[in-house]
Amino acid sequence: MASLGNWTVIFEDKKVIKNYAEGASDGVGYEINDDAFWNDPKFSNIWAIQYGTSVTSDEVEYRDTTPHTSFAEANIGDISQFSSRWDSAHLTKLQSDWDVNNIDGETEAEKIARLGARPTSYSS
Repeated sequence: MASLGNWTVIFEDKKVIKNYAEGASDGVGYEINDDAFWNDPKFSNIWAIQYGTSVTSDEVEYRDTTPHTSFAEANIGDISQFSSRWDSAHLTKLQSDWDVNNIDGETEAEKIARLGARPTSYSS
C-alpha cells in the first residue's frame, strides 16, 4: 500500500483500524469477530484496504496478482460496513472505560459530574 489511509482493514486479522482516532497517532484498531461478515464472497480475494489515501488507485490490495485498485473500483460496497463495526466496538470500549473509572465513595451523580454521562452512542 502506498500511503496510510483514514481507515485500514486487514482481512486476515479481521481488524478495522481508524487511523485518525481521538488522540491516536498510530490509530485504534478492533478485531471484529463476525465470521459471516468476513466470509462474504465479495471479500474473498482482498488482502487489505487503506481507505482515504492520497493515492486512491492503491486503496485495495488483493491476495493474488490482481493490480491494486481504488475502493470504488473494487465494488465491495461502502466504507460504512467497516466503520460502523468499528464504531460499535469503540462504543463498547468507551462504556467499559467509563464503568471501571470509579473513585471509592463516589456517588453516581458525582461520577457523572466528573466524567459526563456514560456514553450511549458513537459515530465516526
